[in-house]
Amino acid sequence: MSATLLVVHHTPSPATRELLEAVLAGARDPDIEGVDVEVKPALAATLSDMLAADGYLFGTTANFGYMSGALKHFFDTVYYPSLDHVAGRPYGFWVHGNNDTVGAVNAVEKLATGLALVKAADVLEVTGGVDAAVRQQAYELGGTLAATVMD
Repeated sequence: MSATLLVVHHTPSPATRELLEAVLAGARDPDIEGVDVEVKPALAATLSDMLAADGYLFGTTANFGYMSGALKHFFDTVYYPSLDHVAGRPYGFWVHGNNDTVGAVNAVEKLATGLALVKAADVLEVTGGVDAAVRQQAYELGGTLAATVMD
């Protein structure tokens, strides 16, 4: 029986798309077995996706000091119906902003705390461009979450 890692993202910019690709490469590392990686844009992810997953990776842009509206919509849709059903499941999070990610990080962490999710890795906060070091950090984030769900 395999575990499911749900990746919910809003990646409209080249930088956030690059981060998503690196996260997915890490989550799909050949050394990690028995994990199905389900990838859903935030506006397409559903309550059924949330409930069926064993762990989560969230990715977003930081917009006007907050997470993207698309990721906020996802949380608005799944939050109350998920309460008491997803507690204890691991999550990870990456965010890209041109100059600030603090508000987005605080908002997602508050929602994750409310859902009683367990942070499995430090938040990957990226401002500015995406270079090889950042891509490596994103790869490691994906791999860490997949390995956590695998265990």
